Amino acid sequence: MSSENALYNPPAEFAAKAKVSGMEAYLAMCKKAEQDYEGYWAEHARRLLSWKKPFTKVLNDSAAPFFKWFEDGTLNASYNCLDRNVERGLGDKTALIFEADGGEVTRVSYSQLLAKTCQMANGLKSLGIKKGDRVIIYISMSIDGVAAMQACARIGATHSVVFGGFSAQSLRDRIEDTGAVAVITADHQVRGGKQLPLKAIVDEALTLGGCDSVKNVLVVRRSGAAIEMKSGRDRYMADLIDAQATTCEPEWVEAEHPLFLLYTSGSTGKPKGVQHSTGGYLLHAALTTEYTFDLRADDVFWCTADIGWVTGHTYITYGPLALGGTEIVFEGVPTYPDAGRFWKMIQDHKVSIFYTAPTAIRSLIKAAESNEAVHPKSYKLNSLRLLGSVGEPINPAAWEWYHQHVGGGRCPIVDTFWQTETGGHMITPLPGATPLVPGSCTLPFPGIQAAIVSETGEDMPNGQGGILVVKKPWPSMIRTIWGDPERFKKSYYPDDFKGKYYLAGDGAIRDAKSGYFTITGRIDDVLNVSGHRMGTMEIESALVSCTELVAEAAVVGRPDDTTGEAICAFVVLKRPRPTGDEAKQIAKILRDHVGKEIGPIAKPKDIRFGDNLPKTRSGKIMRRLLRSLAKGEAITQDTSTLENPAILDQLTENN
Repeated sequence: MSSENALYNPPAEFAAKAKVSGMEAYLAMCKKAEQDYEGYWAEHARRLLSWKKPFTKVLNDSAAPFFKWFEDGTLNASYNCLDRNVERGLGDKTALIFEADGGEVTRVSYSQLLAKTCQMANGLKSLGIKKGDRVIIYISMSIDGVAAMQACARIGATHSVVFGGFSAQSLRDRIEDTGAVAVITADHQVRGGKQLPLKAIVDEALTLGGCDSVKNVLVVRRSGAAIEMKSGRDRYMADLIDAQATTCEPEWVEAEHPLFLLYTSGSTGKPKGVQHSTGGYLLHAALTTEYTFDLRADDVFWCTADIGWVTGHTYITYGPLALGGTEIVFEGVPTYPDAGRFWKMIQDHKVSIFYTAPTAIRSLIKAAESNEAVHPKSYKLNSLRLLGSVGEPINPAAWEWYHQHVGGGRCPIVDTFWQTETGGHMITPLPGATPLVPGSCTLPFPGIQAAIVSETGEDMPNGQGGILVVKKPWPSMIRTIWGDPERFKKSYYPDDFKGKYYLAGDGAIRDAKSGYFTITGRIDDVLNVSGHRMGTMEIESALVSCTELVAEAAVVGRPDDTTGEAICAFVVLKRPRPTGDEAKQIAKILRDHVGKEIGPIAKPKDIRFGDNLPKTRSGKIMRRLLRSLAKGEAITQDTSTLENPAILDQLTENN
């Protein structure tokens, strides 16, 4: 935090009504957690969740780092999100406001969402799906998507949602790894006025081998277009559930029962199945929604993330519903029919809390500056009281624009740092308490012991950068990597820190005076493109799998004004190095290939061809050098060991 950065105090009116009001209240909560860690979490778990069988044990750390929370308690996530709100008299309250790509709006009350979830749950049970089975959900943003997740939770089946932009290959890998017995999908998804296939991609995935565990494919009608249905395996969701009862007794599961698996890119090729528990995860989803977003009964909350990512799990499907909130589910994209879509929706639905990603903000800044009609000032945004940012660090300039033009200078911005693995917010301002600094996620959420350490685990003084760790376990943390406990330990509790600290994989620095955290970027080979984590290895493997063309590939990230980071690929072909139009042609083939292997989000922005890659004498690719080339920096490091210095010029040419 430099002195030229502005400091924004919580508006007095906001602070006066906030759930956590003023820094003293924040510090008192932190102190409470410090003095009685287990007691702090237990109190919130009793206050926020309904337990079928109350827990007596809070934290079991006897098999660290495989921590257990509230292990002897039983509950059900769907009961906590739906039934109890109906029992509290909120049955007629709107749970979800769904706006389709074309602008059609559907409102669903808590009673209606409960009835739909129960019908789906009964439908799944009628197919023999039971507690402990895994179900893949490959669907776009929809009421059906949220209900499908709740229905799995209701019967104790573990769901794994796969983002609708992933390819057949990525879907296949996740089906195989989970051993899923069923896939829930739709005929199509509709985005930006286009129908994109989902069911056809599921069909393709199931032909790629390793998916024998799948017995049923359930298809939600979205487009109504004719699709291929395989008899005995495929059926329409409506045909299965319309005749089912609208009540279904929840399956009461132990707090540690896996609620979901969600796959995330690691620094090695194979995606990691992050396993989350039911009790601890739901607690933190509810607690952070309550405190970070200061959620009130009359709020209209809009998190723009997709349910295929963790943000959509925690701050659409579970957190706000556990508190009886009203939220928006949006099918489309921020730029269709024009770049004023977000602002129009905030105006139409009188959104009070808006949570989105820096990439979306940056692309909308660009659009607003070139076209006044889509500038936020052309819309009524006075319903907003709080803004949030998620997915990657937000740069100060985008923060200031967001604050001024979207929030009208009156809305605090909660810049939230957290990960798929952490389940909910880790470092974040509390809007009624924390003075804000643009570009900083400020201070840890009460109860979260975040710290910055050296490579050997020593605490770093404020003002010096280092590695971000969490020193104590917390309820919503990752439990393991599905089917690979060793990789879990190696990835998150490495020997460098004697296996004691959770390694976030990000670098960070604390301000010398305020102690505020700023995230500086990944320390491993994982890129953050538009808030989506992409492993460099994964993209390299996809490029090299184009065997007829590619001999070798290396992928690094470079800063990008819109997406935060852009993917830059250096490629050696099995034929002479192409130039001019031919190079552009081959670059297109390679981009399309990566899109097919992983999904469109992984397509490299830059592709550069060289006769070979820069390597050390021991044969390691000099990635630091490639990072400098990608950024267009002057090369200052020693290149005398390079066999062929001419490649440096070759690798600066973009295609």
